[in-house]
Amino acid sequence: MSGNTFGTIFKLSTFGESHGIALGAIIDGCPPNIPLTTEDIQDELDRRKPGQSRYVTQRKEDDAVEILSGVFEGKTTGTPIGLIIKNKDQKSKDYEDIKDKFRPGHADYTYQQKYGIRDYRGGGRASARETAMRVAGGAIAKKILATLGISISAGVVQIGEIRANKVSISEGAKNDFNFVDLEKISELETFFQALNKEQDSVGAKILVRVAGLMPGVGSPVFSKLDAELAKAMMSVNAVKAVEIGAGTSVVEMKGSENRDLMVKAGFLSNNSGGIIGGISNGEDIDLYVSLKPTSSISQKTTTVNKDNEEVDLQVKGRHDPCVGLRAVPILEAMAALTILDQYLLDKGQCFNIERS
Repeated sequence: MSGNTFGTIFKLSTFGESHGIALGAIIDGCPPNIPLTTEDIQDELDRRKPGQSRYVTQRKEDDAVEILSGVFEGKTTGTPIGLIIKNKDQKSKDYEDIKDKFRPGHADYTYQQKYGIRDYRGGGRASARETAMRVAGGAIAKKILATLGISISAGVVQIGEIRANKVSISEGAKNDFNFVDLEKISELETFFQALNKEQDSVGAKILVRVAGLMPGVGSPVFSKLDAELAKAMMSVNAVKAVEIGAGTSVVEMKGSENRDLMVKAGFLSNNSGGIIGGISNGEDIDLYVSLKPTSSISQKTTTVNKDNEEVDLQVKGRHDPCVGLRAVPILEAMAALTILDQYLLDKGQCFNIERS
């Protein structure tokens, strides 16, 4: 299987399956002498791990990370960093009834068609559990970026038809929905109670913000910074759309409204989302990422099996009614990995450029 490595200089390679022995990652290209402990990584993993509220999957995993290599006396050595998280709460028997059936909306069918074999236990490699190692790698990238004054944060701005009227990303950490508008929490609680009774799921939109990135990072043409960030976001399970800055609303704008005018003090607006010509302009980079509803719901339905026979299907197991709730640290991680890699690429090419 190819496609398990992300990045050009700061590289993350991951391995492992949802119900396998463990999940693991190798990080190559990490600068040396960066203070790093398991706690630095664990703090981010704890934001993602399952079972933290009644609104997410009740699978109980500690997601306790171990650093296997690349760190000595509390600092990175510049050599590959090995990370591992052991799985503890697998219930593979929940998937015995569907091992020969293709779940609608899942990668079951496409994995079978591509490889001629698949791990049906919780989706195997296609499971969102794989993203735990992205969060672990992203935690390291975040720590390095912080030394440069660059921060990355995210919060849910929409769940179903419930939209935030005001956006305060810091408010997201104060509720079970990671929602940026606390005035909507009561409405969301009522909505999820009904959703659970219906045995259904719902989608979400997340705002990811990169703040403090200096102008000049990114490359034009085929490797635009917005293109690299969009690829990173789209690589996350369930993501179906990415908008940057004003996003799809640019369709309704005139050029006189959309262009970001400049004065001595800087830009008067940020419809470009902090990126012009594929290169950062020093403004906040705002990404809006839309995730589809969870495909695994317990409502009975029909599907086909490996013999192309129509069969009944009822999915068991423990699943998120809204994958967007736990996707916040995952998307932050992918943004961090991208920005750090692009920063290192920029320094490699333009090390002798002085910027104001």
